[in-house]
Formats: sequence, C-alpha cells, structure tokens
Amino acid sequence: MTYWESQWGCYPDGNQQLLDEARFWVRIMKEHAMFIQLGLPGCDTELIREAQAFADRFQMLETVLDDVTSIGPELLQELKQAVMEFIQYKRRLLRARIQCQLGGGLFPLLLDHITREAIHFLNALERGQPLMAGSFEELTQEEVFWLRIMKEHLEFIIHLLDPSERTLINTAEELKDTTARLLETARDLDSLTRSQPDTFPALLRFTDEVLSTITLVRDFKATGYELALLCQILSIIPTPLLLDHVRREADRALEEISRLLSETASR
Repeated sequence: MTYWESQWGCYPDGNQQLLDEARFWVRIMKEHAMFIQLGLPGCDTELIREAQAFADRFQMLETVLDDVTSIGPELLQELKQAVMEFIQYKRRLLRARIQCQLGGGLFPLLLDHITREAIHFLNALERGQPLMAGSFEELTQEEVFWLRIMKEHLEFIIHLLDPSERTLINTAEELKDTTARLLETARDLDSLTRSQPDTFPALLRFTDEVLSTITLVRDFKATGYELALLCQILSIIPTPLLLDHVRREADRALEEISRLLSETASR
C-alpha cells in the first residue's frame, strides 16, 4: 500500500478505469490552467494568480494519482472539489469575456470548450464507474462529445495558423467539414438509441467511420506538433504543448470510442 492509499483509503476492489481517466484528465486540467495564463492580459494579475494556483493544484493531484493504485473516497472528493472550483473559474472568465469585461487572447468558445471538458471529467468522477457495458446510448453520447471536441480543435487551429499556411488551413478545413457532418449524424443516432434497440448495425458501421476520421485528425495534430517543435510552422499558436495537448485528446477519443464499440459489438 502506498502512502496516499494509507492516508486516503481505497475502494475494496479499486477502479482501474476511473484511475486511468483521472490521470488523463488531471493533466488536461493542469494544461488548461497553463493555457489560460498565456491568454490572459498581463494586467489581470489576480486572474493569472488564480490560474497558476489551479495549475499547481492539479500538478499536486497528478503526482498523487501517479503514486496510487486506486482512488479512495477522500482522494475522489479532493478531485471533485478541484474540478468543480475550476469549472466555476472558467465560467467566470467566460462570463467576463462575453460581457466585454476581459481582454486577452482567449476565444469565448475556447473557454466554453474547456469548461465542457471539465464537466465531462466531473461527471465521470461523480459516476464513479463506467455506465452499462455495451450500451448504444453511451456509445453515441461519447461520439457526440468527442466529435464536437475534435471539430472545435480544428476551428481553433485554423484561426491560429498564419494566413500564408494555405495547405495546412485547407487540410484542417476539410477535416473540420467531415467532422461536422459526422457530429450531426451522431446526434441523430443518439436520438434513435432512445428506442432501446436490441441491435443497431448502422451505428457500428458509423462508428468505424468516426474512428477513421478521428485518426486523420489525430495525425494532422501530430504533424502540426512536430512542425511547431522544429519552428517550421507560421502561426500564433502560443506553445507547441497546445498541439500535443489536442493530439492526446484525439488519442483518448480513439481509445474510449474503440472500447465502447468493442463492448457494444459483443452484445
């Protein structure tokens, strides 16, 4: 038993999937705080200080999660509290941005985007365990969530690239259009699953298409990250870490949707 398990206890059987999810999303939350800092006006020292405090807090939680083999009740509560407070902070920034009370380089949709990701993480923590394996509804809900995330990543990248990067912009536009079409279909299929069908072959075919498209999006982001590291891309992307961040989210989408597809196909 590790130090943190002895201090915070553990569930009798543990929950490896929840631990894996927490490790992924805590790092994402930490990086959100870092990106917020980069986008805030230098004169907003209090907001910058708050963002740094969240980055430090999630760094601490990331260290703790790396040192445990399961998430106990006290650690779970600490995670929930940190994420809930971060959601409130992000919403406060978004409200100020919408009301023209906050300057800087943070798109309103970006603030909404990272808030939705935090809510997705909080929902997983509050659920505490995966939904019913093999659920068509769970699969379509994950597809709706991740396809919207992927579409918005591409929209942000397009706006951050220099206008001279026409080839990259055109590639991103094509991927965005494909992802947007898939998102609309996913929303339709999610509604259809409410009829609780015993089989849904069309959804399985559609999910294969989703996985293929997200793979292309992931590869595009990975290429952008490598170009940024080599200073071979013209943009106002604040740090190559941003491209690696969205690439890891695409990898996560592939993992989660693939797992759910496997569980659904085996029904």
